[in-house]
Amino acid sequence: MAEFAATVSDGPEHVRVALVGACDLAVRDQLSEALLAAVDRCDTVVVDLTAVDFLDSSGLHGLVAAHRAAVARGGRLFVENPTGSVAAVLDLTGVGGLLSRNGQTGGQTS
Repeated sequence: MAEFAATVSDGPEHVRVALVGACDLAVRDQLSEALLAAVDRCDTVVVDLTAVDFLDSSGLHGLVAAHRAAVARGGRLFVENPTGSVAAVLDLTGVGGLLSRNGQTGGQTS
């Protein structure tokens, strides 16, 4: 597995957070800090999961907590490009539909 990293970049209408590696208990605080900082910067946050190779309940919690923070500010957080087991976890838990622009996660882009 790749070492966890979160790269934040500003776009014209949103902030993009590109995640790499495992989003699990070991990086829970780093993940939450990166996502909440992005929510503070912009109303719309897009989280790119292309390079995420593992997602557990701690990672799910970080995504949902950041989504709730965005909604509380009148914004939204979306995920895009989940693949393999990451897409499966999002779909099985129902979190994928919550965080997807089109209600589907299985490799769909926004």
